[in-house]
This record gives sequence, structure tokens and C-alpha cells, in this order.
Amino acid sequence: MRPRTQTASSMPLTGPMMNKTVVLGVTGSVACYKAPEIVRRLKDRGVRVKVVMTRAAECFVTPLTFQAVSAQPVYGYRDFLPREEGTLASIDENGRMPHISLARQADVLLMAPATANILGKMATGIADDLLSCLWLTFRGPVVVAPAMNTRMWAHPIVQENVRRLREKGVWFVGPEEGLLACEERGAGRLADVQDIVESVWTAMRPDGDGQGRS
Repeated sequence: MRPRTQTASSMPLTGPMMNKTVVLGVTGSVACYKAPEIVRRLKDRGVRVKVVMTRAAECFVTPLTFQAVSAQPVYGYRDFLPREEGTLASIDENGRMPHISLARQADVLLMAPATANILGKMATGIADDLLSCLWLTFRGPVVVAPAMNTRMWAHPIVQENVRRLREKGVWFVGPEEGLLACEERGAGRLADVQDIVESVWTAMRPDGDGQGRS
């Protein structure tokens, strides 16, 4: 269920929405280049944004870019490499596991852009990197903005994964139809940045009309 949206002018930058934290999961889609703008617009509304990148995402945009835009530490796949045999997760500089500490801090988990790969992991409980483990740990509202080739998006397995995630309370925004990076036309484009920000904003509001994942 997609949350209803409101205009930016109706959303104050003070009050109960201040000091909220969004964890943005960025996965390996060419649409990664739009993700820093999502960070910037959320920050303009007084939201703290912490970014978690998959290994594939780092092939498109550097962690330094997100660190500069968010003014927050950026977490990547190296933050989840085992330190020793038998260790399931790395320990951060404060002695905490990142997928636990980030889940505790976040008010909303946003996946944008979300690839078919991360949708499959989310739907089936695969937890082989920091972002997928964070998804299993987090208990608040989750907003997903898919971006992929139109044939991938239309594949029955992908659509089944989307259906399963919707049943779990995940909110989807997009994808949109249009010309894709592969020069094909169809559904698969990342939703407009403003629509993504509005959906996250509504997910954080006490009067939002959706529910987080149980």
C-alpha cells in the first residue's frame, strides 16, 4: 500500500518530525546516481539519514559521496566482513554490530534504488550482507523504491516477491514507466525523488495510513 502524499509546503521542519532517522539502503542499480538527491531532500526536512550500501552499489557511487551529502558515516559491505572464522558480523568502533545498532536508531528503512536481488533476499529471508541483515532486524515501517529492467520487473518471481512483501506491510513507491537505461521502454524506472521523499515522510508521521512490517 502506498502512503498518501502531502505537499512539501504543508510539512513543517519543526516539531515531532525533528530528530527522526532514516536508514537508506542503496543497492546496485544504475539509478544509484539519484540516491544522493534523496538524502539531500530528506536532510532539508530536518531528517538524519544514514546510508548502507551493498557491494554492487559501490560500483556506481562512492561511499564518500553519501558521506559528504549526509554528513554521517556510511556503511558498506566491508562493515560486515567476518573478522575471524565463525564470526557472523563485524563489530563497529563502539563495540556494536551495525545491523543491530542501525535498526535501533532508524525510524524508517528506505530501500532506494531496490534491485530484484534485494527484493528476493527480503522476500525469502536471505541475510548475507549488512543490508539484508538490517532488514530482518528492523521492526519499523519499510519503504521500497524498485529500479530495474522492465523484463526483470515483470518476471513472475519478482512479482511474487513484491506480493509477499506487500503482505508483510512493506510500502512500494514506483517503479515508473518510461525510457530505461537499457533503452527499452516500460515499467522499471526509479520513482521520482520527490515521490520517494513524500512516501518516507508519510511513513514517519503518526497519522500515516500504512503500517510497518510486523
